[in-house]
Amino acid sequence: MIPVLTIDGPSGVGKGTVANIVAARLKWNLLDSGAIYRAFALAASKRNIQIDNIEKLVELASNLELNFAPDSANNTLAVYLDSQEVSSDLRTEETAELASKFAMIGAIRESLLIRQQDFRKLPGLVADGRDMGTVVFKDAPYKVFLTANVEERAKRRLKQLRQRGITGNILQTLEDVKKRDERDARRKHSPLMPSKDALIIDTSDLTVSEVVTKVMVLVKV
Repeated sequence: MIPVLTIDGPSGVGKGTVANIVAARLKWNLLDSGAIYRAFALAASKRNIQIDNIEKLVELASNLELNFAPDSANNTLAVYLDSQEVSSDLRTEETAELASKFAMIGAIRESLLIRQQDFRKLPGLVADGRDMGTVVFKDAPYKVFLTANVEERAKRRLKQLRQRGITGNILQTLEDVKKRDERDARRKHSPLMPSKDALIIDTSDLTVSEVVTKVMVLVKV
């Protein structure tokens, strides 16, 4: 068995940051499942495939030319779509919003499932997402679900946007986060929820270092 650590949770809880740090410490592979969905959304947008054209969307998902490469300078992954780096394009609000809508479609989720599971390689995998522990890697021996109150998550999201030079205000950001939460929780396929065997960590009042420590204690390697 190739060990897998799943880190799930809604936006703004620090999944990506924690996953990157833990994967580096363990020297395991890293999967940012959100990046896969955002890259798919970007590819569909560039090809002008509408959200109701399920046949074309499934075909695109099955043939998506997508690659990841470590970006040690930023402690993250560089994402390549059709041989072009699109890391910055994936961070826009428009792409994230479209990805969230596509993620509600079961046929697309099924098409992208195998691609995500292919990241499970030795010596191990840290998988960051929303259904890593409940669907994609149900047999993972280590599962974490991060939470935080919605106000704190909105503050973090707004800070991220401003760091990227994107203007915004806390009220609009808070509303966007709430809408995303509702969409994730109510979708028919793979709704956002903690796995029954996951360690739940509320990050509202914790530093990144404190969260990483709790996760590392769980893994114990």
